[in-house]
Amino acid sequence: MIDEPDRSVIVNYTHYDYLELAPGASRARIEAAYAALLERFSYGTTDAGQDLSGLVRMIHAAYEVLSDPERRRTYDAELAQAAARADTELKLALDAQAAPPHKRVQDVPPGLRTLVAKAAA
Repeated sequence: MIDEPDRSVIVNYTHYDYLELAPGASRARIEAAYAALLERFSYGTTDAGQDLSGLVRMIHAAYEVLSDPERRRTYDAELAQAAARADTELKLALDAQAAPPHKRVQDVPPGLRTLVAKAAA
């Protein structure tokens, strides 16, 4: 059996993700999303008995940050810095990969070149 590389991915959710919003959402949209999510998860458990209290706490924390204009500006600036660092890291990783050699249509494999030369003679 061939060893598979570890394909686990760490996902960092943002406050916008917890409130199911785009980063440019208005204050009214933040309020509406928060109210809708609280209603949807009002009891903190699913019908199957799964505990959602951790998710509800994250929704509350997200609302606290995004509903305060100053905290939201600070948070958005942190997200922008993290995105810039990730972009730089990705660019460095891609630049570090060796580029494949360029091939031209005129490049003929040596074996074929020999056959063509023999046939032409």
